[in-house]
Amino acid sequence: QVQLVESGGGLVQAGGSLRLSCAASGRSFSSCTMGWFRQAPGKEREFVVAISWSGGRTNFADSVKGRFTISKDNAKNMVYLQMNSLKPEDTAVYYCAAQSSRRWPATRLEQYDYWGQGTQVTVSS
Repeated sequence: QVQLVESGGGLVQAGGSLRLSCAASGRSFSSCTMGWFRQAPGKEREFVVAISWSGGRTNFADSVKGRFTISKDNAKNMVYLQMNSLKPEDTAVYYCAAQSSRRWPATRLEQYDYWGQGTQVTVSS
């Protein structure tokens, strides 16, 4: 069992940066593939980025490549999403997710077993 809590969301101007954090509890975190998804108003939840259990592999949605980075600290049970050059279209609730089965590429919602409650990111133009 893994519990996830996101933080770091907020309001930022276009071109700015935010860092989201995901704190995990549970003994199996180090073996989990982790992902970030987002959901804008009126839209389906979509994949943003995933990182493998070891941190050795990452997979980004085309819309965020070159602007977002992800890191995983197994010692601290943390995952971070650094978002740079933010655009108004990045506005959404961002969710941290975990899967214990190490499936890859981990781009689909149904591959994930655990979800956080989400944190709002709003980018103003």
